[in-house]
Amino acid sequence: MKTTVERQAVEQIEADALIVPVLEGRKEERFGAAGLFDSGEVTGKAFELTMIHHPPAVAAARVLLAGAGKAAEFDPAQLRKVAGAAVRHLKSKSSKNVALALEPERAAADYISAAVEGAILGHYEPDQYKTGNDKTALESFRVVAGPEAAGAEGAAERGRILAEAQNFARALVNEPANRLTPANIAEAARQMATEFHLDCDVLDRDQMKALGMGALLGVAQGSAEPPALIVLRYRPENPVGAAHLGLVGKGVTFDTGGISIKPSEGMEKMKYDMAGGAAMLGAMRAIAQLKPAIPVSAFVPCVENMPGSRAQRPGDIVTTMSGKTVEVINTDAEGRLILADAITYARRQGCTHLVDAATLTGAIVVALGHLRVGLFANQDAMRDRVLAAAGAAGERMWPMPLDPDYKDYLKSAFADLPNVGGRWGGAVTAAIFLKEFAEDTPWVHLDIAGTAWLDDPKPFLAKGATGLPLRTMVRLATEWKD
Repeated sequence: MKTTVERQAVEQIEADALIVPVLEGRKEERFGAAGLFDSGEVTGKAFELTMIHHPPAVAAARVLLAGAGKAAEFDPAQLRKVAGAAVRHLKSKSSKNVALALEPERAAADYISAAVEGAILGHYEPDQYKTGNDKTALESFRVVAGPEAAGAEGAAERGRILAEAQNFARALVNEPANRLTPANIAEAARQMATEFHLDCDVLDRDQMKALGMGALLGVAQGSAEPPALIVLRYRPENPVGAAHLGLVGKGVTFDTGGISIKPSEGMEKMKYDMAGGAAMLGAMRAIAQLKPAIPVSAFVPCVENMPGSRAQRPGDIVTTMSGKTVEVINTDAEGRLILADAITYARRQGCTHLVDAATLTGAIVVALGHLRVGLFANQDAMRDRVLAAAGAAGERMWPMPLDPDYKDYLKSAFADLPNVGGRWGGAVTAAIFLKEFAEDTPWVHLDIAGTAWLDDPKPFLAKGATGLPLRTMVRLATEWKD
């Protein structure tokens, strides 16, 4: 789908459909719409969609009034959703060429970027394996910004880059595990790195063994599929400051739970257990194009967690790359094991600041539902950096505690740490475990177990992977200031 900025008057825009966001309590007088407001047919409530056919004095064949909600809440994040909902609706009506009109007061760069993002994200469908169905697709999406909108083209291009990177991540997560093994995701990373001029290394089992990554290899040993540690590096031509941002993403391409096997109900969803890794790969794709002033590296440990004859057992003790030993109480708490070695490796590769993202615990879903990412940090300044980036990117997060005495839940008589605590505070104790390996490096852990997947479609987004927290990672890197 081609995305551009249009600077003609709204009435002159030729399109199959012109999307016009309408707000609650504000009557739209144009396009013959006033009567619809007077009758109550149109209210402006979020995602209310009303089509006007053959609107008067307009070149567009149809006008779609897209409810945008309350004016006080209509920010770029809301526009992103409205654009996605409108595009999904129009695609179902076989529209090919669509435009979205922004009011002059909302023609700023963040709104233009959000409109393009929303359209591309809404256009995506995870239906590549369906046969015999007619797949409708938009050919073009234009943002009508007006002649006074400064930097509109650059903003639209940024929106395209972000959304295509997010769809790249979503597509990886939506792949079934028989088609996306650790080797396959490593190959996808290599191809992406070649296309966007990133350095790429993939560490194999022997290299990981030589580095002492016993925790990562312990998870991988139950599967016939060999593990892979993907490393992507972006280096600016003229780096500013001393920061080197490391992005670590959990890449469990399928999680049965291992010997501590999961219930069968819903296990098919466990292909999404590499969503954190996919988001970091997608973030690097966008970072390579947007070119921040600091170096950024991504580390994605990829394994299958299977109950094979060689699988690790509850009670096994593994030695991590850091030298710390871990008693494996529950083999279904595998994500923290592979992240522990990846975090240590990232620190030894010179990363000065770290963010990891992982579908790590069901406990975070109990705490925050499916609406917010749980954020844990070992430093207030790093926490505030990520929260600010998330707010600007429209990805909702919530700071969670990391009080030192939570570590009392992590005690083992036989090793330095167990891989799980007791029943209580499971998301916190998982983060406390990872904090042991971040040590004194400023670090944020994002538990995305409740937000990385949609069990049902939204008006603006298809069922399946969401791509969170890709936009936050890109914003963090591109707006980094020492």
